[in-house]
Amino acid sequence: MNRASRVLRRLAPRTLRGRLSLVALTTSALLMTILTVVFNAVMDRHLQHQADDELRNRAAAVATTVDTTGPRVRVLETVHDRLLDANVWIYAGTQLLEKPPSTTAGDPPAQAADRLATQPKDACATVQAPGHRPVRLCARRVSGLRATATVVTALDLTPYRSSADTLLVGSLILDAVMLGCTYVLTRLSVGRALRPVRTMTDQATQWSAVGSDERFGTEDHPAELARLGASLDALLDRIRTVLRHEQQLTGELSHELRTPLTRIIMELDWWRARPRTDAETSATQGVIAEAAQSMRTICDTLLHHARENALHPETSPGTSDVVPVLDRLLQRLDTPDQVKTAVEREAPVLEAGVAPALLERVLSPLLSNAVRYAHSRVTVCARRVPGAVRIDVVDDGPGVPETFGDELFQPGRRADPGDGHDGAGLGLPLARRLARTVGGEVSYDPGHTPGARFTVRLPAG
Repeated sequence: MNRASRVLRRLAPRTLRGRLSLVALTTSALLMTILTVVFNAVMDRHLQHQADDELRNRAAAVATTVDTTGPRVRVLETVHDRLLDANVWIYAGTQLLEKPPSTTAGDPPAQAADRLATQPKDACATVQAPGHRPVRLCARRVSGLRATATVVTALDLTPYRSSADTLLVGSLILDAVMLGCTYVLTRLSVGRALRPVRTMTDQATQWSAVGSDERFGTEDHPAELARLGASLDALLDRIRTVLRHEQQLTGELSHELRTPLTRIIMELDWWRARPRTDAETSATQGVIAEAAQSMRTICDTLLHHARENALHPETSPGTSDVVPVLDRLLQRLDTPDQVKTAVEREAPVLEAGVAPALLERVLSPLLSNAVRYAHSRVTVCARRVPGAVRIDVVDDGPGVPETFGDELFQPGRRADPGDGHDGAGLGLPLARRLARTVGGEVSYDPGHTPGARFTVRLPAG
């Protein structure tokens, strides 16, 4: 069975035009077969009715020569006896009075005439005469006052069968011609109908390669082509969006990685400039390792965000419950023992219009900085404001120097690089950039004292 299906699949046309033509040809062949069978059956029945009408007319003509008014059946002599007696049997009851001169008692027509003479009413039958000639016989009863006669007439059906065979052959030839014309016309029609589709496909391939702004639109197109054009336009928009995201991702990576790469190059140049002590070499390696870790963090964050948008564009930016995300992030943080964290929520469920993964990457740098610089407490307050969700991250640490406020969100800048804390000055810029991609914002409140307060505003879910 599997082999047969594989053979059928191998023999099936590979083009849509060929398949549609094959379907049209098969359907037409089935329909024409049914019509041919019905037509020939009707014609056979019609020819048989014609033969029966001829036999009945002849029997009626012969019946006028049969006298049944007396006690015995008499056959009257007429001028046209030879014409009337051809293929005619006359019975008085079951007694044969006259028969065709050319027949004998054992012939199939004579036996069929004897059987019809015994029938109580008029009837017809078909038999095979010598030479395999079909013969049709019909009996007509002639009733009188005291006697009853039966006239049986016979007719050779060979001319009628010849006409039926001629009609059958003609209908088969006509069917073959019609099937050939159907196949050719179907291929031409389908090819012409699919020509705009092929043109649209070629144009879509060309436009997608260069990110063109041209689109098919839905005007001046049939309904099917309009739907195809709309689908291709949506696909082209998607491809253009992917290309734009790819360019944006490349730009962001090059921008964000420039600072740690510069630090690595400077440290290596400084280390190669003259012989260094083991302590200086170890310090250089630490700086390079820190910069490499920062690069890895940048790549993971941006690539994950790009991957989420590519895999789930229909759900981007998505929705997420803010409170569980905050709890999960605080549990993951390496919080010093003296620092306590607390989450203040306005409601048990507070949804933001961003995906959970993106929300984590926006909040993670803020929470990490708060825990890193706090003296004893970090408080996170989440509440709903008109059209958005506001998250305040507050710590009681030293805060941000007033002179550094303008450079706070610039990549690679730190207020005090020698404060003993890890960091490359990239977390806050990334958080702001990711928040802005979904219509949000990350800001710093310079008037808050003591400590620092960062505010995240995101679209409401």
